[in-house]
Amino acid sequence: MQKQQHAATAGQATSNVSAANFDNLPDSAFIRESQLVQSPKRPASPAPLPFSAPTLWRKVKAGTFPAPVKLADRVTAWKVGDVRAWIAGQCATQQAKG
Repeated sequence: MQKQQHAATAGQATSNVSAANFDNLPDSAFIRESQLVQSPKRPASPAPLPFSAPTLWRKVKAGTFPAPVKLADRVTAWKVGDVRAWIAGQCATQQAKG
């Protein structure tokens, strides 16, 4: 487990991240799609974002969600700080409407 935490602080993609410890990751860490959104294959596993992977990609394409970073040919991840900023912006928008 310590290697995973060290990888997060080194700016590499993390594994086994749940919504509970998303708040404990540094802003410089990377988080993968499977750790950001709810999966029908893992319904008991909480996720920081309340929508599906296809919705995540639609939002990225529309420019309403931060673009991911390509870490390798088959590895795409988001910076935790960018995701947190997006969530904070969504909360501020909802509070302004309410």
